[in-house]
This record gives sequence, structure tokens and C-alpha cells, in this order.
Amino acid sequence: MAGKLYVKTFGCQMNEYDTDKIRAVLARSHGLAPVDDPEAADVLLLNTCSIREKAQEKVFSLLGRWKGWKAERPGLVIGVGGCVASQEGEALRERAPWVDLVFGPQTLHRLPQMLDAVRLTPQPVIDVSFPEIEKFDCLPEPRADGPTAYVSVMEGCSNACTYCIVPMTRGKAVSRPVADVVAEVTALTVQGVREVTLLGQNVDTYRGRDAQGGIADLGALLAEVARVPGVERLRYLTSHPQAMSRSLIARYAEIPQLVGHLHLPVQSGSDRVLKLMRRGYTAADYLEKVERLRAVRPGLTLSSDFIVGFPGESDADFQATLDLVDAVGFDVSFSFMFSARPGTPAATVPDDVPLEVKKARLAELQARLTASAQAIAHGLVGTTQRVLAERPARHDASELAGRSENNLVVNFPAPRDLLGRFVDVRITEARPHSLRGEPVRPTLRVAAVG
Repeated sequence: MAGKLYVKTFGCQMNEYDTDKIRAVLARSHGLAPVDDPEAADVLLLNTCSIREKAQEKVFSLLGRWKGWKAERPGLVIGVGGCVASQEGEALRERAPWVDLVFGPQTLHRLPQMLDAVRLTPQPVIDVSFPEIEKFDCLPEPRADGPTAYVSVMEGCSNACTYCIVPMTRGKAVSRPVADVVAEVTALTVQGVREVTLLGQNVDTYRGRDAQGGIADLGALLAEVARVPGVERLRYLTSHPQAMSRSLIARYAEIPQLVGHLHLPVQSGSDRVLKLMRRGYTAADYLEKVERLRAVRPGLTLSSDFIVGFPGESDADFQATLDLVDAVGFDVSFSFMFSARPGTPAATVPDDVPLEVKKARLAELQARLTASAQAIAHGLVGTTQRVLAERPARHDASELAGRSENNLVVNFPAPRDLLGRFVDVRITEARPHSLRGEPVRPTLRVAAVG
């Protein structure tokens, strides 16, 4: 039976990728058409994130609003997927008994059968198992939505960071074969995709089977993807400093499509805190890898993730983080106050940094990171950046918007027939959250389509 589907997504790019696949799976199996208005939908799904407590509570708040709709329309199907579903399982139904479907990140491909079962019986359907890489073999052909695309190359994470719940919600790391990744990228470039971002919870630990039966690392995979006709720009997310190998760093000299920008989460600049987090590197190790990266690719910019107020973090530990920020000079980055996630080792020790101290440290760190990012943005004024025109600008219909190589949004005047193309743009202004510029010439570097 055809109907309408609404999916609300929380969290990372992996969840965004999964949401696209959820829509595709249910469109193929049940003819469900995506809608932006949840009240118009016949099936309501949440694709959830449990990394932060705040994100998890937003899920239950939204489910509370949907409860009333379910009472008015008993045929409405409500489901919860993603990491909260994987973490909570049966317990989620105890807190929100009006939920019909509970599915994990690795079982989204089973949604058609789960939806059929819900419509045949009043009993809830729950599947939060970890069938490894099975889901990628059961998904519809990839569909492009503009000139950029995410491609998931692995699932799960085998690290043991003491604050992180991902290994429990997505399972251990399992990599897709190289040929499968290349086939998905090829299908997307035929549809006009020019920039591809390879995704993994800890993507630089990728180890996939290659055509010769051997094991390829991320550097080898990047080289294979770069050979796909139409791929003009390559990114990957998210990296772990411990797994940033010399061979991967060397690829920045060998693969021109690989952007001169890297998101490399450091979390803290204190060796003592990094050890408590079980990150497997020191601040000096991190700085050494940054130095090697910039030696191979001069001008490379970095963004990062930070946690403040980790249990036991002292003023000296926090100052070490500020010192590292000053030493590296980060682009737009992300920072959070520590919040203990149930089931993680960090949740078993006293959360002894007072909330007001956490807030003050977070504000100081964010001010330092903002100043660093703004300095980088202002340094681009007067330079020419290669921008992929991705969409119409939000505030001016006569302009287009896209991203520079270092992932900053650039707005510039241009006709819509340039969408999907690379444009050389001279940056004229750095604004708080974007850049402005002017196309420098009408000649455009355009990859052959198809």
C-alpha cells in the first residue's frame, strides 16, 4: 500500500547516509513517498544518535509529541532506528510503548519485512542485531541528489575510547570490499556526482578486500575511487589520529582529487586526559602527524572535535588543550561538554568537573576555536577558490552556494545552469559562517558527464 514517509535524522553523516537508504528501501518496497510534514505521513521514523545525552533526549521528546497523533490515527506507524534504538532495544518500548518498529543501523534493509509484520499484527517488531555488512547487499541502486554524495565504506568501530558508545550501538568494524565501494561511486558519478565523501566511524582503519584477494587500506581505496571517471574531489570522515598512517599521509602527494582539508578529532590536548580516554596517542603524536600532513600538502587545513570537562580534567589539562589549538590553528571545529553515556567505562567514574566549570571551559575553548577559524576565513579573502556549485543560495535567488576545498560555504552570483559544476571564485568577504565571492572568469572546468 502506497503512502507517505517522514524521517527525522539526528547525528552524524553516517546517519544521513542511512536515512537516504531508508527512504530508498521503503520507496522500492512499499511506494512510500518522502514528505517534509510529519503530520502528513503514514509512517514516522526517527534515525537516532546516542553520542550525546541531549540528542537522545530530543528523540524521546519528539516521540512524546507523536504519541497523540497515534491515538488519533491508530494506523500510523512509528519507528525508531539508529544508535538509540540499538542501545535501548526492548527498553525503548518500555519508555515509549506506542512505538511499533525498533531497528538498528545494520538492519535498516529489513524495514520492508518489519513494516509488513507491523501491519499484520499489533505486536511491535524489534531487530537491533548486527548482521555485519549484509545491509549493503540488500539496498537499492544509489541515487544522486545533487553533485555531492556520501558513500559508506565500513560499519562499526573496534576502538575502545572510554567515553564512546559507538562500538555498542554499531558493532565492531567491518569493511566493504573495494569493488563494492567503487561500483557505488561509479553509479553516482554517472548521475552527475562530482564530489564524494567516504564515510566510516573510524574510516582510516578501513581494511577491505581488493580484486586480488588481498586487503586494501584507506589510502589504496582512495586511489581506486580517484580513478573513477567523474570524481573530481574526494573527502573522508571520520578519522582517528592513531590510525593516520604514513602511507595514508603520503596519498596527499599522490591523489590530486583528495582535498587539502582533514577532520581529525583530537578530543583533548592533555596527555593525561587522552590516556584516560584511551585514545592511544599523545599531543606530541598528534602535532607530529599534523606537521607531516602539512609538509606533504602545504596549506592543508584541519578541523577537529573536542570534549571538555572529562572526569578528572584539571585547569592544567584544559590549558594544554588551548595550547594545542593555538599550535595547530584549526578551521571550523566542534566542541562539547562531557556527558556520560550509559554502558561506557567513563560512566563508571565520578563526573567530578562541576557543571559551571565545564560551561566556562567550553565557552573559552569555543571562543578560541572561533577566532582560529575566522583567521583562516579572512586569510582566504583575495584568493581564488575552486567551488562546487551545489545549490541556490538560501538568502538570494540570484546566487549559488557551494563549498571550497577546505569545506567552507561560499555564496557567489551565478546562473542556475552552473549547478553541479566547479567554478573559480575570487573571495571578496569573510562572514561569520560563510564566504562571499565573484566568479573570476566564465571558463569553467567541467567534467564529462556519463
